[in-house]
Amino acid sequence: MTYSIKLEQFEGPLDLLLSLIETEKLDVTFLSLAKITDQYLEYIESKENISLESLADFLTVAAKLILIKSKSLLPILELSAEEEGEIKDLEKQLAEYKKFKEASQSLGNIFKKSRKSFSRDNFLGMKVFFCPPKDINTFDLKNIFSRILSEIPVMEKLEEEIVREVITLEQKLSHLQNFIREKMETSFADIASTAGDKIEVIISFLAMLELIKQRIINVEQGGTFQEIKLKYAKNG
Repeated sequence: MTYSIKLEQFEGPLDLLLSLIETEKLDVTFLSLAKITDQYLEYIESKENISLESLADFLTVAAKLILIKSKSLLPILELSAEEEGEIKDLEKQLAEYKKFKEASQSLGNIFKKSRKSFSRDNFLGMKVFFCPPKDINTFDLKNIFSRILSEIPVMEKLEEEIVREVITLEQKLSHLQNFIREKMETSFADIASTAGDKIEVIISFLAMLELIKQRIINVEQGGTFQEIKLKYAKNG
């Protein structure tokens, strides 16, 4: 029988995420995950041969990363208990995955060195004996097996859901820039009011920050929690 071992390859989203963190020499922490979000999204966008089975896993991790980055950019953003749990769960998964990956690399090195392993030959040829308790009968065995079978989780069929199309950050950047160029002045509340859900509001906010960074728009705010006014820059 021929065995094959795959090491240091992108086998899944956690492998990619861990590789990006190690490349940047960052720790697996909240802020580190926020820093490599853009690289992770760029990889998904440029990768054409991600299987449909793996795509859902990649997108699940991407959604958590966007949530983490949004929280780092908006400290006042309040997350639900479920969202906070997802962030901690991702950090825990990465820490555990790193342990398993390091262990797989150690086993791979042992395999490459062609080290031999031997079985305990003293047990070869020994007969297997079944020693049931005294006074056991067929009804007892039936009850025992019934209890074991009842503890096996039942595979439930999930309800099918229609996956809706979500606007990308690039699309929102282009739309927001054209919208402000036409109106010359608007507010973030006006932009957020046209969003379909909370995710689109977050994407709109990220697009606004990027336009500010590129000096395409100017932003004014009188004070905390007051209206955010957006103006198209003359040199934009």
